[in-house]
Amino acid sequence: MAILVFFLRKQSVSSMAVYLRHLGIADFLLVLCLPMRVHYHNTEGPFLLCKMVGVFFYLNMYASILFLSLISLDRYLKILKPLWVRRMQTEAWSRRASRGVWAGLVLVMSLFFLSNSSERPCDRICFHFHHKGLVGGVVNLTAVALFVGAFLFFVCFYGQIAVKLRAMSLGCQDARARRKKSRVILKTLVVPFIFTLCFLPYHVVRVPYVLAQMGVIGEVRSKQTLHMLNELTLLLSALNSCLDPVLYYLLSSTYRRATLCALQGKFKNLYALSSNSNSVIHSVNET
Repeated sequence: MAILVFFLRKQSVSSMAVYLRHLGIADFLLVLCLPMRVHYHNTEGPFLLCKMVGVFFYLNMYASILFLSLISLDRYLKILKPLWVRRMQTEAWSRRASRGVWAGLVLVMSLFFLSNSSERPCDRICFHFHHKGLVGGVVNLTAVALFVGAFLFFVCFYGQIAVKLRAMSLGCQDARARRKKSRVILKTLVVPFIFTLCFLPYHVVRVPYVLAQMGVIGEVRSKQTLHMLNELTLLLSALNSCLDPVLYYLLSSTYRRATLCALQGKFKNLYALSSNSNSVIHSVNET
């Protein structure tokens, strides 16, 4: 339904719509790879197929991280830097940024096809604990460092947005207007909540896990514990694709109406709604 709403557009769309489209693509990649990911979870499989499934899974994760970051930047500029909006919230700029995200991810993920370590018995199992060399470990730890940087920007953006919206709500004398502003604040904070819940635990566990893969942590029980924690936090990262429809519902009035049409069985109205020329996005900055 998200693809129907965000891709069957006859007119130009906003920057937010572009990011939501690509976020939907990232979720679709997870749908494609998940059956194979489950099938080969703890069994041996062809090396190339294992790599492809793993790459699709991590493409979804990091594409979601980057597009949620772009959505956050979009909201930040809209609310706190309105003079920059014309330059950085055009459809053309958003399309270039999205293409840049995919190009960068494909380039980085292609590096994982260069390694073929099957020296130990567990290394032949697709998604078991695999030992890493220096280069592989550095690449993984660099990804964690980049996530930490994105997370700090995330916190900074939404901290300033929350303060701004709260100040605006306190300035309203009308109780109804204040309640509306409070709802806007709550909807704004859903994005960082999902981002933190799904991605922060994985990257916190990832540092000691990669060190264990590199042999820095050598105790067997510690490796087993870290492997289990890594698997559990991977489940949280996949949960992001289940929670993204909540973002679509909150950030897009068209998607919200389409959801209601689908629940009521009005599928003809759903198609008409998704293909009309009205704007896709009714952003969290509804005021």
